[in-house]
Amino acid sequence: MDIVVLDGYCLNPGDLDWSKLGELGNLAVYDRTPYNRITERMGEATVMLTNKCVIDRAIIDALPNLRYIGELATGYNNIDIAYAASKGITVTNIPAYSTESVVQHVFALILEIFSRAGTHDASVKNGDWVRSKDFCYYNGVSELSGKTIGIIGYGRIGRRVAEVAKAFGLNALAYNKGKTEGAGEGVRLTKTLEELLSQSDIVSLNCPLTAENAGFINKETLKLFKDGSVLINTARGGLINEKHLAEALESGKIRAAGLDVLSKEPPDASNPLLSAPNTVITPHTAWATAEARARLLDIAVANLKAFLDGNPINKVN
Repeated sequence: MDIVVLDGYCLNPGDLDWSKLGELGNLAVYDRTPYNRITERMGEATVMLTNKCVIDRAIIDALPNLRYIGELATGYNNIDIAYAASKGITVTNIPAYSTESVVQHVFALILEIFSRAGTHDASVKNGDWVRSKDFCYYNGVSELSGKTIGIIGYGRIGRRVAEVAKAFGLNALAYNKGKTEGAGEGVRLTKTLEELLSQSDIVSLNCPLTAENAGFINKETLKLFKDGSVLINTARGGLINEKHLAEALESGKIRAAGLDVLSKEPPDASNPLLSAPNTVITPHTAWATAEARARLLDIAVANLKAFLDGNPINKVN
């Protein structure tokens, strides 16, 4: 059996071991594969593993031997899963591997905005402390304790964000469309999105991207935010209308934004958030701790083993 990893670099730039996957068949790993080389590299292989390669009808039709697609991520919107199913191809994903890493990153972004450790470090190394007339100086630092965080999307990650928030003395609200019960101790589920936005000092997006909520952070919903509030997005860039958020940052309606994701990745140089004030932007790294990537690879191997044994797990189609 031939196994092809189409875009393995982001998962494993060299610090992990592919050998467990290689034990299951003849393994070929490519760091990156452009769309026009997918069918060439797959050849007669029956097993495909990918993270971001677009696997559409044309690709599926061009690979008659394909029987299994392992998504190397939780989200699988890059794959036409319904068409794959119609062709008898099993598609699996990797759930719940990065919860702790993403939550850690949520608070890394929050802490940079509120404590500005990285900003002050850069200032010191630029010589500003050496030139200072005083023993200290500071710019825009503030406490988290007593403030309110609003969590949009209350699944595994959202619930864990709420738990960590309590340790910082934050009050926690959550919005999970259609649900008003079962929030857990110390967390209140709001009946409406408007209620959460209007009462939160920090809004954290922890929901999946769907056709219904694409661009829902826009000019109209930004009007509902508290003046001077903070937006954190470690979910998907497509949740935000980036032009509208940039305008809200320019006006000061939104105090700051911490973003790990953008609508296009890598972004175009013209993306308005790259030049907007008071942003902290990281290159989609929340998921990518060594521990989370190791878990992802282990689950990918387990998924393929289960499929080969005739009892697929984490099947999404």
